Amino acid sequence: MSTAHRFDRGHTDDLMSFLAASPSPYHAVANAAARLEKAGFRQLAETDAWDASAGGKFVIRGGALIAWYVPEGATAATPFRIVGAHTDSPNLRVKPRPDTGAHGWRQIAVEIYGGTLLNTWLDRDLGLSGRLTLRGGEHRLVHVDRALLRVPQLAIHLDRTVNEGLTLDRQRHMTPLWGLGDVREGDLVRFVAEEAGVGADEITGWDLMTHSVEPPAYLGRDRELLAGPRMDNLVSVHAGTAALAAAVGSEALPCIPVLAAFDHEENGSQSDTGAEGPLLGNVLERSVFARGGTYEDRARAFAGTICFSSDTGHAVHPNYAERHEPGHHPVANGGPILKTNANQRYATDGGGRAAFTEACERAGVPWQHFVSNNSVPCGSTIGPITAARHGIATVDIGIAILSMHSARELCGADDPHLLASVLTAFLAG
Repeated sequence: MSTAHRFDRGHTDDLMSFLAASPSPYHAVANAAARLEKAGFRQLAETDAWDASAGGKFVIRGGALIAWYVPEGATAATPFRIVGAHTDSPNLRVKPRPDTGAHGWRQIAVEIYGGTLLNTWLDRDLGLSGRLTLRGGEHRLVHVDRALLRVPQLAIHLDRTVNEGLTLDRQRHMTPLWGLGDVREGDLVRFVAEEAGVGADEITGWDLMTHSVEPPAYLGRDRELLAGPRMDNLVSVHAGTAALAAAVGSEALPCIPVLAAFDHEENGSQSDTGAEGPLLGNVLERSVFARGGTYEDRARAFAGTICFSSDTGHAVHPNYAERHEPGHHPVANGGPILKTNANQRYATDGGGRAAFTEACERAGVPWQHFVSNNSVPCGSTIGPITAARHGIATVDIGIAILSMHSARELCGADDPHLLASVLTAFLAG
């Protein structure tokens, strides 16, 4: 398949800015919300009563965002079209008592979050980001985007067999250092308080994590590739946000377009901000009831709803092609992938394939199949969870990347724009 498609450098440049500005789920949500507000959306509080007015609206809960656009003339039974994605990525997260160290080194205690490729965090300059919780419940974002932490690898002279197989103990070998001297209790909290411009005694809780400070970059002789952090799955969050903002200008929308960006997909989605929680269902139901709907209207709306669960999948790896299904080799810049698994690790069925191909045809975008090798266990997404929890027809799609769950991943520089084009066509109905 040709790789010479409509490479929209503007879209990819914007994605790179989004990735760099979104080192944590909380930053990703804040940045997506700012883009939606610019497009005319307004934030609603879950504790307030909602009205039946038309227009764009969104709610934020922690690292999750649900946004929707109610067109003029929508009824209580108008179905939804949902783009589902997730805001979290595997990384190293700060423990409740972070200040530690040994032998003259000051270190930060971290917990491994998600299915992290541990070796990709070694000898990499790391920053710190997340949110602080202040007295009274206010949250404050913090983003230390400079070389602050590092997980040093053992020198080869002290482990001559390291190139025959690196084994990392998640507790002993992954603790980053950040200075010299004696360990001082409360040091990290005092540091992030100063960075955030608040007093250390104001901080009563935190959700902090590490990130690579190396910025996203075009790669290759012809700059046809994109290297960067958190592509799984901020590529989809960014594309879904752009698609929803574009839907505002569409005339006579036959449905209510929705972006559902969840947290905690990388560890099973079981939280109040994850796909297995009640957030999406609550928002959709409240939207129906705000328009004067009944349970019957809710059932009708859900029965006509379809969700594109957008997440990254595996491009064929040139050095490990035997790990892929022989008849299905997605390539970079080959367009979005349709993800299928007969055992329901993905939610796609024949009807979902038809909906996806229709959206691709309307957008004028090529697409590819992704199926796992029978001998290699298949991962999963928010797709089957969304389908099972809400009884909503769901299709698993995404873009093909290399180095998934690395601190730095790789995709075709054209694919993010192609994905956004398909999602825009889908949300427009």
